[in-house]
Amino acid sequence: MKKLLLPLLAVVALVACNDDNVNNQEINYSKLPQEFPFSTLMTLNGVNVINGGFGSGATAHPTRKGEFYVITDRGPNVAYSNGIKILVPNFTPTIMHFKINADGNIEVLKYIKLKNPSGQLITGLPNPAGMGSTGETAYAADGSVLGTDNYGLDSESIVAAADGTFWVSDEYGPHMVHYSADGVEMERISPIGVNTGARKLPAVFAKRRPNRGMEGMCMTPDGKMLVGTMQSTMYVPTKALATNTTLTRIVTFDLATGQTKQYLYKQDGGASDSVCDITPISNTEFLVIERDGNFGSVGGLKKVYRINLSNASDVSGTDLTAVDGMKINGKTLEQSTWDEINTTGLKPVTKTLAVDLVAKLGYEHDKFEGIVYLGNNKLAIFNDDDFGVADDGNGNPKTKILPKTGKQDKGTMYIVDIQ
Repeated sequence: MKKLLLPLLAVVALVACNDDNVNNQEINYSKLPQEFPFSTLMTLNGVNVINGGFGSGATAHPTRKGEFYVITDRGPNVAYSNGIKILVPNFTPTIMHFKINADGNIEVLKYIKLKNPSGQLITGLPNPAGMGSTGETAYAADGSVLGTDNYGLDSESIVAAADGTFWVSDEYGPHMVHYSADGVEMERISPIGVNTGARKLPAVFAKRRPNRGMEGMCMTPDGKMLVGTMQSTMYVPTKALATNTTLTRIVTFDLATGQTKQYLYKQDGGASDSVCDITPISNTEFLVIERDGNFGSVGGLKKVYRINLSNASDVSGTDLTAVDGMKINGKTLEQSTWDEINTTGLKPVTKTLAVDLVAKLGYEHDKFEGIVYLGNNKLAIFNDDDFGVADDGNGNPKTKILPKTGKQDKGTMYIVDIQ
């Protein structure tokens, strides 16, 4: 395979290293950003859809310093009618593995396309009923109705495990999916009632909002537990009745026992804002993304918070099959105000601001969806460029332009110091 060199503004200091393996290097990253240059995937109505999308989630190689994995979502799409237009219906969600070389460049090592248990390439098409359906209808660019994919994934986060396998979470199901090193599905963990496997998430998680599923996921440093963040308030019991739009949930999954726990997270914003990727600092402390959908250069909310699960209440309740989850005073948690929740003694996770990207970097993108904690209070950040495509509001794509520069948005890696 021909290796592709992508420049990244970074400084690498060599320490007792005789080859390009960065295991024994100390890597000093520059804070300045660098775009990933990508080719054109297709041109649609004069809009260049770029071969990008890497940045929906990110993770570090578990043992080799300076190596990373980034993942796409379901592919270029825009809102349309009661669902979405999938502009490239046969697009396969893909992992990109790269490393930072001694000269400061990024070298792409491998692209890993995700596959079903039989080894066939999956798509980003929605799941059918019973397999994790969100109720979305998928359309082609011309408005014709597309089908579904039992193993389709709207991938949003990635974990690289020590054994070489991957865990990926998504916005359908929501699912936590285990893939081999070659991208073949090994296990799919979904809410109770979703017919994908024996080990389960609590039934309530099937009430995630469409396109607002499990946006973030990480593994604790001890390798024992997955930690997933829901992007926004779930529709529990219904869209109309889920009135606490600053409440979202975190779920943990013990990989050995299958035991789950749930925690509440209080957003700063509201229904339109998102809790995105999560990266571990320790087995109980994490960094999470909180953002809105505006471009940073025009006043967008782009923050990273340090959270701790240690003193938070497990809000699983006694019946994991209950589709509305735990209730207090006859109401679901999403129906309850924070005052009502606090009165019961239930505590959300604690959170403190780690960095405001707009204030710190003048961050210009609308999204940042991949974060990796590097240690020593340094954080790697990746934006989701949406394949360089935005929604024109009429169900058609337009070029996604950064207001600050007037250029098409492209995947960019940042390094920033945090508090």
